[in-house]
Amino acid sequence: MILAIDMGNTNIVIGCVDDERIWFVERLATDQSKLALEYAVSIKNVLAFHHIVEEDIEGIIISSVVPPLVHVIREACRKVLGMEPMIIGPGMKTGLNVIMDHPETLGSDLIVNAVAGIHEYGSPAIYIDMGTATTISVVDCEQNYIGGAILPGLATSMNALVSNAAQLSKVSLEAPERVIGKNTAECMKSGLVIASAAGIDGMIDRMWEELGYETLILATGGLASIVIPQCRHDIIIDDGLLLKGLKILYDMNKDG
Repeated sequence: MILAIDMGNTNIVIGCVDDERIWFVERLATDQSKLALEYAVSIKNVLAFHHIVEEDIEGIIISSVVPPLVHVIREACRKVLGMEPMIIGPGMKTGLNVIMDHPETLGSDLIVNAVAGIHEYGSPAIYIDMGTATTISVVDCEQNYIGGAILPGLATSMNALVSNAAQLSKVSLEAPERVIGKNTAECMKSGLVIASAAGIDGMIDRMWEELGYETLILATGGLASIVIPQCRHDIIIDDGLLLKGLKILYDMNKDG
């Protein structure tokens, strides 16, 4: 099995994956002030909690949208497992044809999701990844990554709303019982969760119209389970999509 790590702006997703299954998925808070040793302790504790020992792990792969943390997590992995991690970046074999103005700027998480989605589900497809930002990616019927959209994430929207409206306080991120809220908390939940779902539905319809055909729709990310059930489209939630993609990319590149 391999240790797969994805560093996002809010959470770091950690999991162990082999050819048969994902053994676990855990999340740590992203904290750029932490030292490598502190992350090493966290990683070691996660592995111990799931009864994974060093001998079980043949390699490590890391993707990141937080460049300052790459060196820190790389060093943490060295401390825990004594291995040099593989880092998702330019020059890596992906098998993905990216048709964008500046392909080199495409986030590693978007590449990983698309690689996993094509391998697991085929194409064409729309991928929705719900984290600090909600990203929507499109792979066409010829398996080309052709672009997408970036929206504020659910928690990001709430933080912006609360910080700019003196009378509003944070609410739990969950779907309300009704769209027409009867109190401030319900109104905020409706505006955050239901509006986010409606926005995703609307983006899918417009993307299908632009493509000229319908696609499979996949969703992943820590907030997908809150929003996607409120969408009106048939959307598959696959929380392990990114880890599956990291395993595929590790296998494609492990021999250099």
